[in-house]
Amino acid sequence: MGALFSAIGRITHRYSEERGFIVSVKTGDTINKGTKAVVKIAFVNADGLLSSDHTLNAVFKKHFKGGAIDHFDIPRIPNFDCVKQIDLCRINRGLNDRWYVEWVKVKSCQTGIEYVFPIHRWVPGNQRLRIEEFDAALPQNDSRGSTRSEEIQRKRREYECEVKIKGWLPEAKTLPKDENFSAPYLLDLGFTGFGLEQDLEDQTGCGEWLHFDEILHYYNNDTVPRPPCISFWQTDSAFGRQRLNHCNPGQIRLCTGIPEGFAVNQNTLPRGLLEEFTLLEALEKKKLFIVDYKVLKNLHHTKKTVCAPIALFFLNKEDQLMPVAIQLFQDHSDDNPVFYPTDNYMTWLFAKMWFNNSDASFHQSCSHLGFTHLIMEAACLATHRSLSPSHPIFRLLAPHFLFLLAINSLALGKLVNVGGWVDTSMSIGRDGMFEIMTRQLKNWRLDVDGTLPEDLKQRGVEDENTLPNYFYRDDGMALYKAIRKYVKEVVDGFYSSADDIRQDKEIQAWWCCLKDPYEEGGVGIPGVHGWDKDKDKFHKKDLVNICTSLIFIGSAQHAAVNFGQYDDYGYPPFYPSILNGDPPSDKSMRTKDDIEKALPSEKTTLGILKITKLLSTRATQPLGNFEVQYLYDPNSVRAADNLRRELIEIGRGIDERNKMIPYPHTYLRPLDIPNAISI
Repeated sequence: MGALFSAIGRITHRYSEERGFIVSVKTGDTINKGTKAVVKIAFVNADGLLSSDHTLNAVFKKHFKGGAIDHFDIPRIPNFDCVKQIDLCRINRGLNDRWYVEWVKVKSCQTGIEYVFPIHRWVPGNQRLRIEEFDAALPQNDSRGSTRSEEIQRKRREYECEVKIKGWLPEAKTLPKDENFSAPYLLDLGFTGFGLEQDLEDQTGCGEWLHFDEILHYYNNDTVPRPPCISFWQTDSAFGRQRLNHCNPGQIRLCTGIPEGFAVNQNTLPRGLLEEFTLLEALEKKKLFIVDYKVLKNLHHTKKTVCAPIALFFLNKEDQLMPVAIQLFQDHSDDNPVFYPTDNYMTWLFAKMWFNNSDASFHQSCSHLGFTHLIMEAACLATHRSLSPSHPIFRLLAPHFLFLLAINSLALGKLVNVGGWVDTSMSIGRDGMFEIMTRQLKNWRLDVDGTLPEDLKQRGVEDENTLPNYFYRDDGMALYKAIRKYVKEVVDGFYSSADDIRQDKEIQAWWCCLKDPYEEGGVGIPGVHGWDKDKDKFHKKDLVNICTSLIFIGSAQHAAVNFGQYDDYGYPPFYPSILNGDPPSDKSMRTKDDIEKALPSEKTTLGILKITKLLSTRATQPLGNFEVQYLYDPNSVRAADNLRRELIEIGRGIDERNKMIPYPHTYLRPLDIPNAISI
């Protein structure tokens, strides 16, 4: 028996000595990314010598399935302890045989060093694909110049653009094959939606609501929980908090003067609403704030009446933002009065509901769909159409485009389609939504509205002493600074001088594609950083700012406007996406019955609950913990590690603050922010 074990030991020792490398291969995990083909690999050492081909084959095992990691032993090759490049070759097995590889890792059995080769490509049939270690190089430093150009041309065909919404930016003409949901994510999304559907359908009756309390019967403690707002939805303090820390927190601005047409002055404003201040004093002391939806004036394509309201808010001694005046349309008239908190309670409540209906219309059109989902789609298309997969900026941004085009395709096809959820559950309907988006696009700039510190400055709310308890600002700025620091560390690792930027033809083309109109081959994002300074030059600071803004929009900004949807929309009287009838045109006494008649039907309400709960679901990894790692060079890995550490500290600070306040703000907790827009 001892002799047997001794023999086995000698064989094992000799086998380990003869092994040169352990090759690990990760196949992509979306549908139809695996292959049954014969796959060969060759190695290039530090001296540029190319090895012979080695077939990647495992006995008694099917390999290269979608999402799988396969391991292969390669015999020792003299003088090949160090690997700088690899060649992959797939022997084609037919027209439908394709293989998408996420990465290849080669570990030397002699030195223990592991070499990483990010692929993130479809491996062509019957061709050799050469990849360098880390595969992140500027085009002027890459010997595979013609290969990169061919890849970009192929990507331009796959990521074809088309303007689908008149007056808006181009979108993907069709969903590229690389952009499908992964099988696990699609399954998880399906189960979540199915569970909601079943829970709500089991309770569905028919007809209109009889009273507010009847809605409460449709909540449970699991899939359809009671939104917290039910306990405070009628209060003025809650109406003020909605402007700061709920699902549409980016519209409040410092009031520096009463807009023309807004019939508020010292004589009309009831005494006491501004405490001891006069209207002029409150303006001078920076105590007044405003939300003005003039962009909604005279919408042409809405399903129902939609107001274009103006609301004035006062910061009181308790640092609470309180509404003091609401005018539901832009131009004052006898049938468009200013409503005050001193009016009849139900009349004032009704005015707040109609204001919130307009706020919800803008939220879903612009804050959510237009200026997170679709702005990011345009940036995603520009990136794929301009940058090689080997470009470090492509690799920096790629994790923040995960499932973006897939969810946009699904949303536009299932929710914003003709007769879909937006048509049945929102006052504006689909056409009204598109009209609001295209109007607001004329007012929006990436370097202002899409860049948080600049957005806060132009709204006059950057100072926490001016507007306290604005947690969207406080948490958002902490995240923005952390993201910018991360981006700068990565960019500095690849661009050491201004010449590096100027000589990088791909990044220059990317910048032009971002800013140039569709008619000139671009995607036409307004206000791309650097555009106004010099039309012919693009600087490293601009690159850092663009990437920071895009990553922030695709992660934190989307989290801020998306994941609180159910908390607001989940109780329709609090944040009605649709109202029936007409808004109040006088200040006569309204009743509870008047308000209930304006609420949507039971069927519509259950649809609102289902969709907003589904949209509030978090299903991917938190910010910084990338589902797919694209950057493996040491500097970028350190930068990502630093980002994760900083996000942990930011999260701790948010959690500690939330313990001390009555209404915690959780939407920008780093652990609750996905890397990309995937829902």
